[in-house]
Amino acid sequence: MRKKNIWIINQTAGKRDSGWGERHFFLSQYWVKKGYDVKIISGSYNHLFTHQPIIKKRWFTSEKVEEGIEFFWVKTPKYVGGGFKKFWSNLIYTCKLFFLSSKKIGKPDIILVSSMPIFPIIAGSFLKKKYKADKLIIEIRDLWPLTPIHLKGYSKNHPLIIILFWFEKFAYKNADTIVSLLPNAGSYINEISKDEKKLYYIPNGINEAHIDREEISTEIANLIPKDKFIIGYTGTIGMANAMEYFIDASLLINNKNIHFLLVGNGYLKEEYQRKVKNSINITFIDKIKKNQIQSILTHFDVCYVGRYKSPLYKYGVSYNKYFDYMLARKPILESSELIKDQVELSNCGIIVSPENPLFIIDGIEKFYLMNEVERSIIGNKGYEYVCKYHTYSYLSDLYIKIF
Repeated sequence: MRKKNIWIINQTAGKRDSGWGERHFFLSQYWVKKGYDVKIISGSYNHLFTHQPIIKKRWFTSEKVEEGIEFFWVKTPKYVGGGFKKFWSNLIYTCKLFFLSSKKIGKPDIILVSSMPIFPIIAGSFLKKKYKADKLIIEIRDLWPLTPIHLKGYSKNHPLIIILFWFEKFAYKNADTIVSLLPNAGSYINEISKDEKKLYYIPNGINEAHIDREEISTEIANLIPKDKFIIGYTGTIGMANAMEYFIDASLLINNKNIHFLLVGNGYLKEEYQRKVKNSINITFIDKIKKNQIQSILTHFDVCYVGRYKSPLYKYGVSYNKYFDYMLARKPILESSELIKDQVELSNCGIIVSPENPLFIIDGIEKFYLMNEVERSIIGNKGYEYVCKYHTYSYLSDLYIKIF
């Protein structure tokens, strides 16, 4: 019997050494064990990758990464951050998808289009009809255009928002199945699709078996104070994470035994560094490799994550940093409204009201007053939860039921 062939269309998909976007690669390892062949069709450039793929051809460069898993890198323009150049890269990627050939990739049985961007759903729909695929799945990682509307203040009448609304409606209407990474998005998606039976919830995940742990360098380790209580953050230093309140908390806190640590890069990093240039209780460390995250988390006493007050988040979130923190058995301080996220459901941390540095300080001090055993008990709750509901083995089986 011929193995079923899965095409994953995801411009930001990465492989093991890409340093970002490995979700579909890790899921594919389990799908291959269950008898599927997998082709991951990604973009040739991703500003979040630590290792860019080697491109040899003008259109598509193939790379066999494991038995049964092959990447096809679509050559796209390079860009910096967001803006028009990134939009142009998305457009080029989408247009080139129409020229995918089953002679080189094999005829698809299942086509999975993962957004963002959402534009490739057009090509996915075309390819499903062309090759008579059994199923077209749209995977929604973020709700667009709600994200730019609520976080950047775009009007619903802005031309870009109108275009995104059209693509969103097309995606939900034409996909056979909709997979949301956001737990509470059903009310929004079902209102557009008019078919709640289409919708499934399959969140982000992590699996210890996939983590090739690498220790941080001595140089990096020496940047972290050894005699302080460390409240740390790893990830992008940008608008979506409401980091200005964390920065303000570092300036307002009176306890000299507490030290703030930010690991990562982002367009707001230099601004924050200037703001705290005279402070001695905060340290910035540049982005490290994905497989070094668990190593640096051993130096944290508490991990931090923050969000703004926004209607957008009522639909839920699926931050990868949750799972990194939980896998490290670290308690989490979250500055957020209550939205039934992983911290709230697992009871692995303290949640304080968002957009207020004084509340963040209060949460930090509560953890500081606990002993190590008390913090360990809280951190272990997160570890047990993530191992039960967010392993790639568990999530891959949810997908196979859909296949």
